[in-house]
This record gives sequence, structure tokens and C-alpha cells, in this order.
Amino acid sequence: MATRQKIRKAIILISFLLFPVTINYFSPYIIIDGASQGVVAGSFITFALLFLVSLFLGRAFCGWVCPAGGLQEWCFTVNDKKARGGRFNWIKYFIWVPWISIIVVMAILAGGFHTVNPLYLTETGISISEPAAYILYFTIVGLFVILSFTAGKRAFCHYVCWMAPFMVIGTKIKNFFKWPSLHLEAASDKCKQCKTCDNNCPMSLEVSKMVQSGSMENTECILCGSCVDNCPEGVIKYSWRHRK
Repeated sequence: MATRQKIRKAIILISFLLFPVTINYFSPYIIIDGASQGVVAGSFITFALLFLVSLFLGRAFCGWVCPAGGLQEWCFTVNDKKARGGRFNWIKYFIWVPWISIIVVMAILAGGFHTVNPLYLTETGISISEPAAYILYFTIVGLFVILSFTAGKRAFCHYVCWMAPFMVIGTKIKNFFKWPSLHLEAASDKCKQCKTCDNNCPMSLEVSKMVQSGSMENTECILCGSCVDNCPEGVIKYSWRHRK
């Protein structure tokens, strides 16, 4: 395994180990509760930052930092089959749109946002500060694990994640304006079609087809660099230059 991938896997594993501390800052419920009180909660700030970061780094958060990603990649040792993807990837948007709508409605009913409190419902700064909170924690972790065991690699990212749409939108915006940002590029003429990239992609993408098409853009790509570091021909690379 390439050193960069060892570092990446260590980071997302550590992120998962810290999940009892950080889970509230990714909570879809706390942002609704905060909106109903006119409060910009910690999770609101987190999602806003994820969107802003995605304008330059795409979905790199998913590949390099996400605690759910750390757990799901550990689950590869039990089930490393590819997630189906395709039209099933749209499921998360059917979750995300109503959720965003509820947040907007709650904020309007509260007369708008008038307070910023990053520690809203997380007064100690630590999400799981009481034994009862572990019931919710293990329910969420159980969802990650069950989907990974039954639906394939990083299935939660494909089908359920309420954070992914923020970064997908940010990625589409940066691609539209073509400003310098992190992305993948490939020299298709060097590709031997060994499909090592396909086999190593944690998001079950057909990377080899992306290489042959001349476009490395895919809304499910998390810029983890597995294809970059495992390609024996060095066909794929990271780039930051202006998009053509």
C-alpha cells in the first residue's frame, strides 16, 4: 500500500474513533432543532463549511476525513463487494431535499436565524457525554455497518449520506466556473486496461471507463487517490491547475 493511502486510512480511522466526540456536529436533527429556535447550531456550521471547502476540494472530505468513511472502509474486510450505485445513488437526494425543506420552514417559523451557538445541545463540547446518548450513537453506527455488510463498499455514502449533496453541489459549481481546484486527470493513452483502479476504488466506480472517456468527473468520486496510488502505469494523477 502506498504511503499516501496508509496516511489517508489512518486519518479516517482516527476520525471514526473520535466520532463519539464529533457526532453532534454532523447531526441532521440538531440543525433542525436549532433552526426551530432560530439558532445556527454546530451542525449548520459544519455543513456550511463542507460546502465552502467543496468549492476547491470537491468531495475530498469524504475520502480523507469523514468518520463514517473510516468505519465503512474497515468493513471492507467483511464485505468488499461493489455497491450497485447507478440510479440508487439518487436515494440520498430524496432524503436531502425534504430535510433541507424542513430546516428552511423551521427557520422561517422561528423568524429567521438570530443566534449562533456551535455548542447547541452539546454544551460540554463532547457529543456523547451521557450513557443514554450511546443508544443513538450505536444506532447510527449500526446503520453504517449493516449497509456496508449487505449493500457493498461505502453503501452509506452512495445511498443515505445527508452531507454528500452539499459537496456534490459545490463540486458542480467549481467545475462550471473552472477555477483552480483539486481534481483528477488521466493520460488515457498510457492506460493498459488492467482495471486495477476499478478494483481499488472504495466507491465502486468504473475508473477505467472514466480514463478512456477522457473525463475523470463523477459525482460519487471522493478524491481519495486510491486510483492514483495503485495504477501501475501512473496513468492518473492529482491536479490543481485551471480546468479546460
